[in-house]
Amino acid sequence: MKLKRRRPVRSYGTHLGDFRLEPRVLGIAAMAIPVGAAAALAADGLLKLIGIITNLVFYQRFSTAIVAPGAQHHPWWLILLAPIAGGLIVGVMARYGSEKIRGHGMPEAIEAILTGGSRVAPRVAVLKPVSSAVSIGTGGPFGAEGPIIMTGGAVGSILAQLLKLTADERKALLVAGSAAGMAATFNAPLASILLAVELLLFEWRPRSFIPVCAAVVVSTLCRWFLLGGGAVFPVPAIGSAPGPLADSLAVVPGVTGGILAIAATALVYKSEDAFSRLPIHWMWWPAIGGLIIGVGGLIEPRALGVGYDVIDQLLTGRATIGLIVGILVVKTIIWSMSLGSGTSGGVLAPVFMIGAALGALEGGMLPHVTAGFWAMCGLAAVVGGVMRSPLTGIVFTCELTRAWNDMLPLVAASVAAYTVSVLLLKRSVLTEKIARRRLHLTREYSTDPLEAFFTHEVMETEPAVLDEADMIGAARAGARWGTLYPVLDSAERLIGVTTRQRLQSNPDQPVATVAEPARAIVHPDDTLREVATRLAGGGVTSALVVDRTRPTRLLGIVTLEHLLHARRRDLHEEHHRERLLPVRITPSVFAGGSSKPAREAG
Repeated sequence: MKLKRRRPVRSYGTHLGDFRLEPRVLGIAAMAIPVGAAAALAADGLLKLIGIITNLVFYQRFSTAIVAPGAQHHPWWLILLAPIAGGLIVGVMARYGSEKIRGHGMPEAIEAILTGGSRVAPRVAVLKPVSSAVSIGTGGPFGAEGPIIMTGGAVGSILAQLLKLTADERKALLVAGSAAGMAATFNAPLASILLAVELLLFEWRPRSFIPVCAAVVVSTLCRWFLLGGGAVFPVPAIGSAPGPLADSLAVVPGVTGGILAIAATALVYKSEDAFSRLPIHWMWWPAIGGLIIGVGGLIEPRALGVGYDVIDQLLTGRATIGLIVGILVVKTIIWSMSLGSGTSGGVLAPVFMIGAALGALEGGMLPHVTAGFWAMCGLAAVVGGVMRSPLTGIVFTCELTRAWNDMLPLVAASVAAYTVSVLLLKRSVLTEKIARRRLHLTREYSTDPLEAFFTHEVMETEPAVLDEADMIGAARAGARWGTLYPVLDSAERLIGVTTRQRLQSNPDQPVATVAEPARAIVHPDDTLREVATRLAGGGVTSALVVDRTRPTRLLGIVTLEHLLHARRRDLHEEHHRERLLPVRITPSVFAGGSSKPAREAG
């Protein structure tokens, strides 16, 4: 008895369409609403806590207002010792509370998503903002956004852990909380959504995008009641775009911003490497970082603290050249070196300040456009270079200042910096830290080649099949190829499958006795991505292809090897070069001997 080869069936249905919104996605979006509100309250609480600690330490008064540590003169010993004391407190909290509070928040959130099943311990939701408030309030040159990203994410993760949700649903709520906290901190909802897409979600799908947007909208509305709805750093509005000259010259702060981003990133990790070689426990490292901060504060006191007032001066053109140079040099050094100590604090506000200082410095050598114009270009550039998030850098700058007419030069600056950073630096300040934890992370998103092909384009249309009435012995003799065999009845209806291993049983029994239901069944109009999902779910390497309207009608078999067809096509399109339009060049063009048109000369 030989195996029968099925004749190919060429009649397929049509099953086209994009993602269908499932009701469960709307349920996750509904859960994201209270997460957004809680993240806004957490952001407001963190800013107030920073204000309280800063006022107590540097001004010996109780107030929740955000003030700069260096706005007034202080004794030298206070500027030097306050950051050291703050570092000691953060080190103790990290060692005896949770080591997860170390760092600037974003890599920790990414790590929780990649390896932790989007689980964040409840204690992190409390210790992270408190430790950051201590660090910033005692003079640390950090921002509040990184801690609030971790805190908002912890709020979403804790809610998800209380409920019976999948890891992907927990991720959606974690990122929703993170983006909501960012939106509440800077009143920048669109930039916060882009930050989630570019840095945290690792996908672009409605199941995660809709909950993130819901949380951000709620958080922004709450912020308007808590902190106001105006721009964080408003600049004087002009009624026209900057013009083509300014648009072109914006590449200058873009390129230099990319170089500065590379230098700052390298300094962060050189500092981290240096701290790791110290013969003392890491608990003491933040105190040493505090010493570096204190020394920098003696040189330029305005470099201490979160620095929102300095950013405002830079973006509105009111900063002096001494402040600009001091911030550019001192802030960059103390921020990079102290961040490497493992203390707690964010990166965005320092990056805003450093980038704005770079643009303001270059603005003295570039044509005047408006007050603070070149500072805005520098800000967008350094964000695009340091974070490797060019779209976030562009929109953040526009939302922080409400200078939407300046979007085109901001695009030039941010993308130029991003280009320089990608060309010269292997990883960003975020992904380098992830890589050092032995995790692989890519930021290059593209269409899955498995989505570009349907099953009927690659499947085996003449599979070897067995009849249920055949004897196992006779069928086994012909089973020389393949590992999965469909089993059909006398009317050629599919009843199950068998394998070469199962055919090793009693040869006198019919094939029907060793048939079992197929563990993976697909349809000819399924994409290869759906096939891969079915194979993974069934734990098999082959799937039966059946008619969608008649499940007992066998059309073919698709295997893992067939899935490689899509990958081969993708590699061909990436590496194969070809000229599609022929180019004819006649001798007369070069010899000058004939003035006839090329088509006549040819």
